Amino acid sequence: MKKRHFLKSAHRHYQKDQVICAAVFLLPAVLIIGGFVLYPVLSAVYISLTSWDGFSPEKKFIGLGNYARLFQDPEFFNSLMVTIIYAAGVCVLSVLTGLLLALLLDAPIRGRSIYRSIYFLPVVTSSVAAAIVWKYMLDPSGFVNSVLMKFNIHGPDWLQNRWLALIALILLTVWKNIGFNAILYLTALQALPKSVYEAAALDGATGWQKLWKITFPLLSPMTFFVVVQALVTSFQSFDLAYMLTGGGPRGGTEVLGMMMYRDAFKLGDFGYGTAIAFITLALVLGVTMIQWKVSGAQGEE
Repeated sequence: MKKRHFLKSAHRHYQKDQVICAAVFLLPAVLIIGGFVLYPVLSAVYISLTSWDGFSPEKKFIGLGNYARLFQDPEFFNSLMVTIIYAAGVCVLSVLTGLLLALLLDAPIRGRSIYRSIYFLPVVTSSVAAAIVWKYMLDPSGFVNSVLMKFNIHGPDWLQNRWLALIALILLTVWKNIGFNAILYLTALQALPKSVYEAAALDGATGWQKLWKITFPLLSPMTFFVVVQALVTSFQSFDLAYMLTGGGPRGGTEVLGMMMYRDAFKLGDFGYGTAIAFITLALVLGVTMIQWKVSGAQGEE
């Protein structure tokens, strides 16, 4: 009995020492996460429930007033629609261009490493610099219209047309991330089992059948990741839109990030701007969860 009691006491003491040791090692991480993640998030939640200009020491609590105002604001619905169209275009083109480029780079051609480096250059290029270059290229007297003039085509004022400006912003975003998406797909392509393709070849499958029936389904997890990454990039977009169009013309490219910036930093309505940020976060999480459910259901089938 004494021996059993001693063993139980020693086990409890050992467990207590483990808990203390774990707490000591976890404490720095908890303090850092609490101070630089949890506190700012909780503070932002509170700010979204107030009317605050960003400078006044007093934050007037108004509850859900900012959120109620959002759903009565036509500018918010315009910005939301612009963001949805922008995100849809970026997601579709990111998958298509990334996969196509990865297939080309995976082909047995000479100098593949050089081509991979060239296509990755837009990723490491400054967003501000890239947007400025595109802005000059799309100017009425810029490079694009100069090329069109050689074929006797009078190019439009690209950035002063609502839809053309939005298309230009979509293409710029896709171009900026095409190298990253291609590398993701290329990594996934090179990890696919060769035995599956060998079995398909023995069954007489053509190249297109292999691509459609084997490659695309096996790449669905990576496609899901690329779509989520493109979606998050689109909803977080600010720098490219700000430098290329400034949100214009007439709000045609004013994505949610632009509207949040304008209301918070230009108009001094930080409570309203923070509410827009949390609505954006909720939309991204909602769409991601739906995509995750759909992708999981397809995987089970």
